[in-house]
Amino acid sequence: MTPVARGALGQIWKVSGRGTTWAVKELLFGCDEGQVRREAALRDAAEELGISAPRLLPNRDGSHVTRLDGSCVKVYDWVGGSPADPTDPATLSWCGRTLALLHRAGEGATEMPDAWYEECPQEADWACLLKEVRQAGTEWSEDLARLLDTRVPELARHVTPSGPDGLVTSHLDVQPPNVLVGPDGPTLIDWDNAGVISAERELARALYVWAGGNDFSAEAARRLTHAYADAGGPARITGLDSFSMLFATDLNFVYVQAECAIDPKVTAEQREFASTRVIDTLATLPDPAAVAHLATTVAT
Repeated sequence: MTPVARGALGQIWKVSGRGTTWAVKELLFGCDEGQVRREAALRDAAEELGISAPRLLPNRDGSHVTRLDGSCVKVYDWVGGSPADPTDPATLSWCGRTLALLHRAGEGATEMPDAWYEECPQEADWACLLKEVRQAGTEWSEDLARLLDTRVPELARHVTPSGPDGLVTSHLDVQPPNVLVGPDGPTLIDWDNAGVISAERELARALYVWAGGNDFSAEAARRLTHAYADAGGPARITGLDSFSMLFATDLNFVYVQAECAIDPKVTAEQREFASTRVIDTLATLPDPAAVAHLATTVAT
């Protein structure tokens, strides 16, 4: 049993024995079993569409979550391969086609998206958090303060609730680290966030992260967008408001990781991990001017 990766929600272990290998995700902050059922259902539906994804294996009681000594774990088939290269034209086309397939299959959702994708902290929330991280003496408190005076308010203005139209059930985290490329092609992993979202907003977030972020490649952006449209994807990028999900998730991620970084109730390892994620995310927050340029690039 070997630790292989650590994400915001859990630790991934590689477990081998009797000629078989599994990926075990240890959930560090509890588990919503209803969410896991949605994950399993969407993953199984995606397989029928030809999207490669590791099986989420049930235990002997039929549950996809097992509780061990106070922890929750999920067990998957082990998937080999290399991390996806977002500059590879074939992989970009795969990403566009895969999103289109998911959105077509997930059309007609009637629930509203989770608040994580629709809302972000307000000015008073940030002010309170900034006071606490300064008192804790974090190395990044002034970086946070600077962005709260500049970029954060600009991003927050474009975070709005979705309308009832154009909602789909989808993966919600299609990004390069969640795609492994093996001899048989790409495999989409990490379906933990599966749920309802605006197809337009998920397309926009995927476009930003796959095309290169603020320093994006116009060629990569157009390739992904064309592949999505050619595969019958229903959404189109219309402007900065299309990127509401991107802005909301980045701002929320900074906020919760900053809270975790100064939380005395979590382990020192968890605080250190959270602090590192804050530093990384602050350095790569979307630039509204760059995102507006990206939106124009794919619209034309």
